[in-house]
Amino acid sequence: MRHRRIGKKFGRNPKNQRALLKSLAIALIMTEREPEDFDSEKQAPKKAGRIITTLPKAKELRPYIEKLVTKAVRAQKSIDEAAALACSADKKTEEWKAWRSGEGWKNWVKASAPAVAARRAVYAKLGSRECVSLLFDKIAPRYVDRQGGYTRILKLATPRLGDAGKRAIIEFVGESEYRNSKASSALPTVEE
Repeated sequence: MRHRRIGKKFGRNPKNQRALLKSLAIALIMTEREPEDFDSEKQAPKKAGRIITTLPKAKELRPYIEKLVTKAVRAQKSIDEAAALACSADKKTEEWKAWRSGEGWKNWVKASAPAVAARRAVYAKLGSRECVSLLFDKIAPRYVDRQGGYTRILKLATPRLGDAGKRAIIEFVGESEYRNSKASSALPTVEE
């Protein structure tokens, strides 16, 4: 009996379930890379921030990835505070050495500590430094003003070949989706 057990098993043991979610999350985040960062043009996705998987896997991935994005979004405030306190001089210069030995360094460390903790927590879930940097540097700044709902699932009409499994697209919500679309769809009035 699976009393109070949350989530699907997918016919796997718990370690393989976690590995499945981890690999799907990495695949979704890695699509946000620049097209020239892929080995070939065939590997580059047609649209960034989107993967195709089965519907049950997409439904399990959604809360997993949303929690990671939420951690990154909450860390953005401390990242901004630390950037304001950082020294603009090059490393190993006299100005940088003075800043490093003074109060500026201590204030910078205090400001950046929550962001470092959040990065480590996300790294513990993903295990990929490149994914963590993409999540914190590229994806999270997009959603600073958003209170959740960073991904969406779109069901595909055609089933998977071979076993006819239901397929779905899971993608990050784009910038145009969280603007007020009602104002732009209003019909223009003709003044005479």
